[in-house]
Amino acid sequence: MLTMIVITFLVIELTRPDPFRLHFRRPPDFILAGYAQTAVDIYESEGQRALAAHMEQLERTTKIRAVLFGSQLDELSGQQAPPGALEVAREITQTHKPEVSSEAFPQLVARVLQTARGDQYVWVAEMPPHRALLSYDHLLHLVAMSLIGGAFCYWLARYLTAPLTTLRRAANELASGNFAARVGPSLGKRRDELASLGSDFDLMAEQIESLLKAQRRLLGDISHELRSPLARLNVALELARQRAGSEATSALERIQHEAENLNEMIGQLLALTRLETGAREISKNHFDLAKLVRDIADDADFEARSRNRSVRVDSCESCMMVGSEELLRPAIENVVRNAVQYTAEKSEVEIDIKADGASSADRHTRQTVEGLNLSEGFAEITVRDHGAGVPENALAEIFRPFYRVDDARDRESGGTGLGLAIAERTVRLHGGTVTAINAPDGGLVITISLPFAHTQSPPSGFRTPLHRTDLLS
Repeated sequence: MLTMIVITFLVIELTRPDPFRLHFRRPPDFILAGYAQTAVDIYESEGQRALAAHMEQLERTTKIRAVLFGSQLDELSGQQAPPGALEVAREITQTHKPEVSSEAFPQLVARVLQTARGDQYVWVAEMPPHRALLSYDHLLHLVAMSLIGGAFCYWLARYLTAPLTTLRRAANELASGNFAARVGPSLGKRRDELASLGSDFDLMAEQIESLLKAQRRLLGDISHELRSPLARLNVALELARQRAGSEATSALERIQHEAENLNEMIGQLLALTRLETGAREISKNHFDLAKLVRDIADDADFEARSRNRSVRVDSCESCMMVGSEELLRPAIENVVRNAVQYTAEKSEVEIDIKADGASSADRHTRQTVEGLNLSEGFAEITVRDHGAGVPENALAEIFRPFYRVDDARDRESGGTGLGLAIAERTVRLHGGTVTAINAPDGGLVITISLPFAHTQSPPSGFRTPLHRTDLLS
């Protein structure tokens, strides 16, 4: 915009009939001839004094300093001639052509005038020096135009980009799981293309939210409906055991095993649906997160030893957690059992819990919760196996429901594809995060980061309702 202002300004000024001011350029010959003739007429009619006054007035108005020579090259106005004026006058009396001195500075211009009586005069003028293309006034005008144009352009840019910023923010919220994000209210009464884009975005977000709600509702309804035939299947299985002989024992045990797997999957589906919809109101209490991790590790180690594996807690610092122990236990347990499932034989699953680590040391604040003084920080639970790991492009996908890595997690190797999804949503409900990386020397490392609280004497029976919007400390 600034470039266009400058170009437009220069084009307008340079194409005007009288660009800038007359003395910015060399005056045309007919103007100089007119000045010379006027000087001769004044001298012949009014004399030397009038000529001197005329020359002074000409210098004041046009900045042109002029003198008039007679036929004997004597100065007639009584003024001191500019340097070099006599030499120019002498040359022009010989050539009788308009003379311009290119060597002298300032420039000298001479004219020969012949009167009707035969008298000859030489008029010599010292031209004013060329001024800069832009005067101070022109510069002020240009600056004013640039400021006004710049302010308008800034407003226009903000007006055009503000909806895009709002749209980008809403898209990020939508990508992070907030399907209620909309841009329509932020756009106000705009009726341009960006408003139409915002309207289309809101329509898309509504469709996505509707589809996801329908999907979650379908999962919940199917899970509930499957419980009834599954219960009847278990009753029929017990009746079949009583009536069947020993030859059917193997088949019935297989049926019972698959029924138990189906029951576990239905339970996980119901848990996942409750976590995603927030339909279940849960409570938070004060408990030792380190003790919970130790209990989970002991149970997992007991089961892992039957498969020639083990679970070891490398370090465990005591840290008090305000949250739902009922939800966090199966969430952490899912991660540990997943590691036991895929670690190599004769290897250990390593669990490490650190409170207030270097990555979260800067996040300490002081806060009062229900009259209890707490110092906020983050506890990091690291679970590492020694298995084949996960492809890099699948690290973020393993927390998606029913996702399986083709070459490592198939149905024969166990698992329904819901354990890590439930763990991720439970941790996110508590204001934490779950990440997965491949260890440099092999194996998968899953890190659970949870906000926790220090306190010396937690009150007994400390319980408050927990909703999905809570960020627990």
